[in-house]
Amino acid sequence: MQKYSRTAMVLHWAIAAALAFQLAVGWSLESLGPKGFALYQLHKSVGMLILALTILRVATRLTKPRPAPTEGGWEGALAKVVHLGLYAFMLLAPLTGWALVSTAKIKVPTLLFGTIPLPHLPLPRAAHEIAENGHGLLAWIGVALFALHVAGAIRHQLLLRDGLVWRMVPGRSPALMMLLILLVPGAFVTGGLLARQAMFGTPAEKAPAPVEGEAAPENTTIANAVVPPADNAAAAVENSTPPVEEAGPPPVWTVKPGGSIGFSVGNSGENISGGFSRWTAKITMDPDRPETADIRVDIDMSSASTGDPTQSQMLPGDEFFGVAAHPRATFTAKGATATGPNSYTARGTLSLKGATAPQTIRFSLKGTGLKRTVSGTATIARKTFDVGNGDSSGGLDASVAVTFRFDATGKAP
Repeated sequence: MQKYSRTAMVLHWAIAAALAFQLAVGWSLESLGPKGFALYQLHKSVGMLILALTILRVATRLTKPRPAPTEGGWEGALAKVVHLGLYAFMLLAPLTGWALVSTAKIKVPTLLFGTIPLPHLPLPRAAHEIAENGHGLLAWIGVALFALHVAGAIRHQLLLRDGLVWRMVPGRSPALMMLLILLVPGAFVTGGLLARQAMFGTPAEKAPAPVEGEAAPENTTIANAVVPPADNAAAAVENSTPPVEEAGPPPVWTVKPGGSIGFSVGNSGENISGGFSRWTAKITMDPDRPETADIRVDIDMSSASTGDPTQSQMLPGDEFFGVAAHPRATFTAKGATATGPNSYTARGTLSLKGATAPQTIRFSLKGTGLKRTVSGTATIARKTFDVGNGDSSGGLDASVAVTFRFDATGKAP
């Protein structure tokens, strides 16, 4: 029996498995909401892979000889219609998905498998509804064509017993045939399991690995911070360490490389964590006289990262940090208050995305003399600074937890 080429065989089974995976994932995305963000990115990547493989499959069909049809009449005509329909579906479904993403109100970047940027198609916003409806309709047409194709293969194999399926299997190994056939439902089950995992949550991912900064290398790794409430007893212990008369100027502190500023925010029951790789701090303070504190921290907002390439690409946009117009965020504070042994509160102002508002940080010191380790937290109301103002931010918590940690060495002026 004449067989298809090896190239055609590989493409046939690869596309079949990818389509089964896409159908399982696609049915779940609408109900997942923000929880399905990562799965949605994978869905787009697999869709573009199907488009590329289908183009190769069409080229193979046109350039390499293929077996002659085994049936005529209405059965043969139906088989041709199903095959042509499948080719149309495999081309149009990814293209309408691409158009859907390109015309969405919120421009979510597409990085194929987290690596290769996919540009948006130059289509008008008005085409979004057409693309969305077309993509949904094509999915159901694809299911019908997929079912007809499988039913035809089963008919030939079990009823007609003409061995038609062997044309798409290298050699005559029943084990290999079964393996290739099981590849398709296996991909469907995998897609369903991933959707279920997204629905019911997964353990929080680790924050990104250390990234070196410019002026001082900083570490973006952060913990999923639980920010303690403000200490209501702060006023009672304010200035608990009395100033020393005739004391000299407070030391000036230099932040050593290897510190971190990170953020963490809830998103529909899950957690998004990230950090900033480029920032500088100017600190003057005598730990025994916290009222002498003079603090300024400047953060390069374009250095924000969550460890997820797509999410990280969204952060500089107007929906979040608006980096083009507001490239830096600045926290300043004059004076601090002791809240306990080696624990302090500094009340100052935060300038972020064109807005300036009061902001409190809490921090503690470890070590002695002019070598200290600083760690602290803050809670930022993101709406105060218009951070997360689009449709894709609907599941975000109102408050963002910020953590910081660094080593510093002091020098008396």
